[in-house]
Order: sequence, then structure tokens, then C-alpha cells
Amino acid sequence: MLRRGQRLGKYRVGRRIAQGPFADVYQALDTIEGLRVALKVPHAQLLSKEVMEDFRSEVRLVARLDHPNILPVKDASIIDSHFVIVFPLGERTLADRMQRRMSLRTVLDYADQMLDGVAHAHANRVIHCDIKPENFILFPGNRLRLADFGIAKLARRTVQASGSGTVGYVAPEQAMGKPSFRSDVFSLGLVLYRMLSGRLPEWPYTWPPPGFDRLRRRVHPDLIAVVRKAMEVDPRKRFQDAEPMRAAVRRVRPRALRRGANRAVPATGTTKRYDWQTVRRKQFQQDYGKALQTRLSCHRCGGPVAESMMVCPWCGAKRAVHRDETPFPSQCPRCGRGMKLDWSYCPWCYGPGFEPTTTRRYTDARYTARCSNSGCSRRLLMPFMRYCPWCRRKVRRAWKVPGTSDTCPACGWGVLKSFWDHCPWCGKHLPSR
Repeated sequence: MLRRGQRLGKYRVGRRIAQGPFADVYQALDTIEGLRVALKVPHAQLLSKEVMEDFRSEVRLVARLDHPNILPVKDASIIDSHFVIVFPLGERTLADRMQRRMSLRTVLDYADQMLDGVAHAHANRVIHCDIKPENFILFPGNRLRLADFGIAKLARRTVQASGSGTVGYVAPEQAMGKPSFRSDVFSLGLVLYRMLSGRLPEWPYTWPPPGFDRLRRRVHPDLIAVVRKAMEVDPRKRFQDAEPMRAAVRRVRPRALRRGANRAVPATGTTKRYDWQTVRRKQFQQDYGKALQTRLSCHRCGGPVAESMMVCPWCGAKRAVHRDETPFPSQCPRCGRGMKLDWSYCPWCYGPGFEPTTTRRYTDARYTARCSNSGCSRRLLMPFMRYCPWCRRKVRRAWKVPGTSDTCPACGWGVLKSFWDHCPWCGKHLPSR
């Protein structure tokens, strides 16, 4: 297992973002290009000659598949005795996105991209063999890319997969060691069914599966027919590969969206009613979202939070470790929050010292205050920093929220008692106003 802050050639390793039976995936910084990337590193104890050949095959397979909905390989090489495959770093997986509600249009947009990528692989005679939400990576602009061709097989008359795949999404014939293009179609059908109904059917697969009542209320019958055909237990009754399934989804898409739009309009013509919590958070974002940079969502309650917050102000969930993207070019290996390349210390968690990767002194409009240490080399601070990134001195000032005089009774920092239930800086429960 690699350590946070460890260097592999030009890459500085960050947190581990995925684990697998053969390899781990880490977030990392390319210190030359200044870009965040994902490093796939096979477990050292498993690196037999056969395993190395499997990973080389994965790289060669992906190199053949040049498509906007397939995750490309940036680099593959042996670095400091580690075999490393480098990929662009996405924002999150489709599995993460499925934890929150998706509109029908969003589901169909994702389905079209999924089918585009898999159809391209099938056209190049490649069976993925492990299609699941965790292997679709989301990038800015809602771009979806298929990843992890680790157990993909070139299509031949007989493909021995020995039951490879992920339990829950694997086709019955693939579980018996006989995968085909139709096996990927089955897995795609399960992913689409789960996105539309919120439920994942389990073996033995019978129709209608759990969640069908919700599916029937939400989805046009023609789209249900496409999903059902993809999920047929008998592979001979499914789509031959992803291309005809993609064509079928595109044919029914206009009818599905029209039905969804008609059902979204109340019969009385009244406007949509929001619950009080949604209205409260929407008003907060309008009034304070820009000033506080609350671009993220709490993983527990979905409330808007900022990277600098140590606690969710809505539900009190601890945020000691930042697990989302950051607009900064680098990240602290201890707390995961963003850092600039010329900082010597993490200003958010009092993390370890760093050797700046550049001698350049960057300016930034976010610097709005000064360190109290007169001997500090630069003395520049951004709002809600806890420590100076240049001299590591604890920030003495009590940061305020612009536009309000409310303060936390415990730490003295600015809060919004009309919106928040907890202080986002120290976690103290705030008395209601």
C-alpha cells in the first residue's frame, strides 16, 4: 500500500480512492503537468508473470479503444519498482451519483453514453466482462467514461472467464465461464433498471423484479420493453450486442421524455411544491453560496458545504477528511483539502510540512487577510484558514461570515443561525433563533 505524500517518479500520491482484489487506485498529482490523475497500482505480492501480462493486456486493450466514453490511459510504466497505470481523474463514479435522485432525462443521457462506450468496445471485438456503476467515471460536463478493462477478453469462439465479473451485475452464462457480448448487454440492463427503479434485481432473475411498480409509474412501456429484453436470462433473447440496444433506447427516448414531462405537470396546473428544507437551502445558496464557496454537498444529508468546513452545518456530520474534488492544484495528504504549489504547510489541518514544487510566488484573489506573525515570509491568508501556509502559525482572528454578525458561542467564528444547526468550524450545536 502506498502512503500519502509518497513520490512515484513525477507523481505525488494522495488518498486511495478504490480497492480491488488485484490493484488499488490512488489520487495523485502530476508535479510536472500540475494535473490530478488516478494511479492504478497492482498489489506487489500478486505480481507474478501471469498477472503482469494481464495488466499489460488491459493497457493494450484500452489503447485500441479511442472513444470519448472510454477512459483513456495516459501512461503505463514501471516506476520505482511499481507497475503503474495512469488515468485521467474523474469527479466521482456513477455509483456515487446514484446515491442522489436523477431525473429521467439525466438517466437517459447517462444510458446513451454508457451504450456508446460499450458499443465501441464491442465493435472492436472487446467484451468488458465487469460492467457496473463503479466502473463508469463521471467527468465535468456530465461526461461518462467506462473504466477497468482488467478482466475484458478479446472475443473469440470460446472465451474462458472462469466466472469473472462482479456479483450482482454478472450475467448467468458469464458466471458459468461463457461470457459474450450479450453478457455485457445483460449487465447494462441491470444498471439501467437500477437507475430507473432504484432497485438492483438479484438472482434468480424473474420478471417483474423488485421495484417494478415504481418503474411502471415512471417509465414509458416501450422503454421498459427495452430494459426487459436486455435482462432476459436466456442470452439468445437479448440484444446481440450494445449497438442494437443503443439504437432501441434512442428510438424510444422521445416517447419516454414526453411521458415524463406530462407526468411532471400537476393536473391542476399548480407549480411544484418544495419542502421547507429545500427552500431553506436554496435561499441560503442565493444569499451566501458565493461568499462561502459552498459548491459541494454533504455526503450524509446533501446540504451545501464548503471545502474549508470541518463539519456539515446542516446535519453535524464530521468532515475532517475532504473526499471531493478541489479547485486547488494539489491536496494535503492528511486532510485531502486543496493546496497551492508554493505553500509549505497545510492551512486547514496543521498537516505535515511540504517542499514547495515551485519557487514562483503565486498571487490569488482569495488572499484577503494577513498572518499575525511579523516574521512570516508572505503573511497571506484566505478566509477560514486555521494555520498560516507559510509559517504554520495558528490563525488568531475569528473569521466572520460576510453579511452577518452571528458567531459561534464556542469558537467565536462566524455562523448563520437562521440557516445552520451546527457550527461548520468546530461542530458546536447552535441554539435555534
